[in-house]
Amino acid sequence: MEEKIGHLKVVIFKIKNREGYAAVCCDHLTEGQTPELAKERMIKALRRSNRKNLSLE
Repeated sequence: MEEKIGHLKVVIFKIKNREGYAAVCCDHLTEGQTPELAKERMIKALRRSNRKNLSLE
């Protein structure tokens, strides 16, 4: 399933042979027990990488 965080496209899918879901966006991969949790974790990962990129500039 595809979702959006701002203008970014996030792909959320069920992980085979494991419990839970994964979310992929902008070279980030997160996992969660539910699709909503995987998306929430993706938001946090994108914030961390955005702050890191801002401090490098």
